[in-house]
Amino acid sequence: MNLNLRHAIRENVSGNNQAQLQETIVDAIQSGEEKMLPGLGVLFEVIWQNANEQDKQEMLQTLEQGLKQH
Repeated sequence: MNLNLRHAIRENVSGNNQAQLQETIVDAIQSGEEKMLPGLGVLFEVIWQNANEQDKQEMLQTLEQGLKQH
């Protein structure tokens, strides 16, 4: 079976508004389930691909700082 996980995840959330997307992200994080990680990864990929260089630098700084705290 050739399942395109990225495509399936994108199709699942396409057309969602900001509130729905936030709910998806928060639910995925709060559930703590490993099976949710690919979906979060795809959403981050979309964010990264659509971010300008300044936004990317801010994300990297936030990520670096967050990882230092754990």
